Amino acid sequence: MRRAWAPSLPPGLKTVLDYQRSWLKSDLAAGAALSAVLIPAGMAYAGAAGLPAVTGLYASVIPLLAYAVFGPSRVLVVGPDSTLAPMIAAAVLPLAARNSDHAVALAGVLALMIGAILLAGRVFRLGFVTGLLSKPIRVGYLNGIALAVILSQLPKFLGIPSPGGSLVENAAGTARAVLGGAVNPLALLVGAGTVAIIVACRFLPWKVPGVLLAVVAATALSAALGLAAAVPMVGALPGGFPSPGFGGVTSAEVVALIGPAAGIALMAFADTSVLSKSLAARRGTRVNGNQEMGALGVANAACGLFGGFPVSGSASRTPIALEAGARSPFSGVAAAALVVLFMVAVPGVTSFLPSSALAAVVIVAAASIVDVQTLIRLFRMSRIEAALLLATFLGVAFVGVLEGIVVAIGLSLIAFVRRAWDPYRTELASVGDVPGYHDLNRHPEGRRIPGLVIARFDAPLFFANGAVFTEHIRTLVADAPGPVRWVIVASEAITDLDTTALDDLVELDDELAKLGISLVFAEMKGPIKDRLIRFGVSSRFGPEHFFPTVTNAVRSYRKEFDLP
Repeated sequence: MRRAWAPSLPPGLKTVLDYQRSWLKSDLAAGAALSAVLIPAGMAYAGAAGLPAVTGLYASVIPLLAYAVFGPSRVLVVGPDSTLAPMIAAAVLPLAARNSDHAVALAGVLALMIGAILLAGRVFRLGFVTGLLSKPIRVGYLNGIALAVILSQLPKFLGIPSPGGSLVENAAGTARAVLGGAVNPLALLVGAGTVAIIVACRFLPWKVPGVLLAVVAATALSAALGLAAAVPMVGALPGGFPSPGFGGVTSAEVVALIGPAAGIALMAFADTSVLSKSLAARRGTRVNGNQEMGALGVANAACGLFGGFPVSGSASRTPIALEAGARSPFSGVAAAALVVLFMVAVPGVTSFLPSSALAAVVIVAAASIVDVQTLIRLFRMSRIEAALLLATFLGVAFVGVLEGIVVAIGLSLIAFVRRAWDPYRTELASVGDVPGYHDLNRHPEGRRIPGLVIARFDAPLFFANGAVFTEHIRTLVADAPGPVRWVIVASEAITDLDTTALDDLVELDDELAKLGISLVFAEMKGPIKDRLIRFGVSSRFGPEHFFPTVTNAVRSYRKEFDLP
């Protein structure tokens, strides 16, 4: 039975109060299935982020526990993600060596900063900011990330040292190493076998954790054949549990991480929000986006404190938990417990795990997010949005992950302003026996009313398009077949008005008044009328200038001039 005071508790504790014993078996089974994927995936994504493999396990355990308490979604797996890994690497590796303790400390600080940003967003209800990431941007970003991740993991896959540098430099260095015969055949064989097993398991008629099976097979083969001396290995996990270690991080490094933290926070919340809403829709429920933002902030902050790195909702591991029968966040708690048991009981087993096997796991995950179909569809539907997608892809892949996102968001805002600056606009007229007044561009047979111009402008009025609006009215008046007495503005689509556009409107009204033309508005929304009053022009545009509908305004015009 629900307690009357339960709504004041964190979502996880409310779930505990409502927990049904019949869920336990399903949650334990789902936790076991989930842990089988969390271990290899977590270590692989840590490597992709330029961090020791064990940090991926810390980043798999802590967020699950934090989200189980504060997360609003009943089943959502929060942890390391292939889309965040290159962003973390781009933020941390310019400041610290790959796999170093300082890189771990910086990644922890980065997670703490992201947590603080998300928690601040929760307080100020900024869940709407993900609207800055349109679909073209998201698809272009994911495609760019996929290319960057695959190229960054290719050296490990081939068993050669990573050339480092930018994506182009890394690709060129890898190509030179391949042409120079530096490829390790055994590492390549292990990596290719890992890819083959993962992909083959997807086509089996029954559910098999391909990632786990492939990694276990690579580890067993390596131990049985004694490949440790011939193939680069991940190495044994350190004993004990992580503790905060931020002593070596300087204030200058913290400042350098502010921009990356904001970009990663935006992307992490966007991914998590989309996944959370999708899951809620499947269950016929709703999720509070601001609450989701706060829960993700807590998960990141906790992860940063205990040796992890930034995390987000996982679109690849959440379905595994659902398919295994997860009923509540306890499935994540069970998975976290099993990961900890692995770290404590058999930390040395990873000394037989080939690095090329983990690289293969990351490459397969990155390849799965490539989306070419959307690009093709956008080219058919909207060249501008297709260009945005390509710009994001090229920016993320060849300029930089974080820089590419910033450029893409800027281009998206410019495209929005461009559309609002030059919106659809037309003149309305009556069409036969069809009620109302209709677009003359679509209905050239429409009949104008003598002395009357009915104009429509399909956008908010603001600094960029105020002059466009007034020029539209002037053109209609100049092209009218006879002298004009009234101009009616069909204002339903005008949802905003700023002071610059108001000045343009006042100037137009003065100009029309000198010609003996009245400027009136139909269907203008109440908030826009309130803004006219607040801007101090209510004496100019009094009640007689506003009509509830275009039909009502036309009727008044006919009555004033005694027209049939």
